[in-house]
Amino acid sequence: MTPVFNFEGLLEGLENSSYDLYDDSSVPCNLTVPGFNNLGLAITYVFVFVLSTVGNSVVICVVCCMAKRRSSTDIYLTHLALADLLFGFTMLFWGVDIHYGWIFGNGMCKFLSGLQEASEYSSVFLLACISVDRHLAIVKATRVKSPRRPVVTVACAAVWLVAMLLALPTVIQRRHMSTEDLDYDICYEDTDENTDRLIVAMGVMHQVLGFFLPLGIMTVCYSSTLVTLYHRHNRQKQKAIRVILAVVFVFIVCWLPYHVVLLIKLLISSSLVQERLCETRYSLEAAYRVTKVLAFVHCAVNPVLYAFIGVKFRNRLLTVCHKRGLISSTLLATFKKGSVSSVGSTRSRNSSVTL
Repeated sequence: MTPVFNFEGLLEGLENSSYDLYDDSSVPCNLTVPGFNNLGLAITYVFVFVLSTVGNSVVICVVCCMAKRRSSTDIYLTHLALADLLFGFTMLFWGVDIHYGWIFGNGMCKFLSGLQEASEYSSVFLLACISVDRHLAIVKATRVKSPRRPVVTVACAAVWLVAMLLALPTVIQRRHMSTEDLDYDICYEDTDENTDRLIVAMGVMHQVLGFFLPLGIMTVCYSSTLVTLYHRHNRQKQKAIRVILAVVFVFIVCWLPYHVVLLIKLLISSSLVQERLCETRYSLEAAYRVTKVLAFVHCAVNPVLYAFIGVKFRNRLLTVCHKRGLISSTLLATFKKGSVSSVGSTRSRNSSVTL
């Protein structure tokens, strides 16, 4: 979810001239986590923004340059790159927020919070769509026709619509606040006692729809795909298996720790779990910030996993660079020479520049 302060605890803390991270039943704890390097965290956010912008922009440009040969997976890839590009764009602002506080006003607080939430949902939904698409193309290649481009386009539009609807509560609840008790402004999620159940429900929904459901779909589809590939006898089998395993592994490594920490924070904020020691809360807050960075890095890793690792994509990228005069014909031929045979041996009507 969007980086937030627990404002319920913050308000309670302000009333007592100190800051409680989670509830009002414990000794007040300061919001600042001892020994945590906020400047280093801010720099990391900006670094992720740069990597995401470069990688996803390249993917969008390359796929858009092959309008006549785009497969269903390539269309999904374009939308995935767009979602990750937008997600990475917000990282720049959150990086500034970590170091200087929120300096962009109430409108940008709402807009960027909603944009990040919607792009996060879109990204994981599209990853699930790609797994289904590859399942249909590989496992059911002789029984089910690959979805036509208009169908895939409608599916992508539906993904964006659902993601924006899911992000709407975040837009409504986010606020910018400036107070004399703090030496910096904040962009926070405005909650009160009357909305505790709603916040818990939203947290559970985010856990299920934003991680566990897409992970379940990816696991089922890619497991079936792996079994099919394992029984095929060709030189590309092992590489395809490695790519699929890498996709699932990276998704779990990036997002699972973050959602586990979010779940613990949700249980504490809903009073289902009682924790009164400041040291434990500091550890949880530090874990939240670290796992959040790990999760957000995924938007910069996706282009590598879904595009750059593929021979077809690299060849297409080289062709685009050659047309723009960035590389010579000799260099283009040299790089393409080693991959001609492998590309030629795996061409099919379901092929794409990706998996």
